[in-house]
Amino acid sequence: MDKDSRLFGFVIGCVVPVLSYVVLEQVFDMMTDVGLLANPSGEGINRRLRTVGLLAICANLIGFNWAKKNRYDYTMQGIIYPTLIYVVAWIYMHYRVLF
Repeated sequence: MDKDSRLFGFVIGCVVPVLSYVVLEQVFDMMTDVGLLANPSGEGINRRLRTVGLLAICANLIGFNWAKKNRYDYTMQGIIYPTLIYVVAWIYMHYRVLF
């Protein structure tokens, strides 16, 4: 697969947030087990899910910056599409709390 293609960027844009979410959730759980964070309950669970989801979406900035540095314009365009889909889904899921 060509590194400067919209398909490659789309794959990066879809996979990176999912992997980031899993890693961040594990980090938050480990920090809770160690005692650095309080164990969330009630609204705290929703707040943590909101935060981890947003950080996972923002992890696409790493791939986007890599593509920008290497001047892969089509890859950057491909990363934007799934990122926008994730952002719209995140806003839809948390609309009542946000607005």
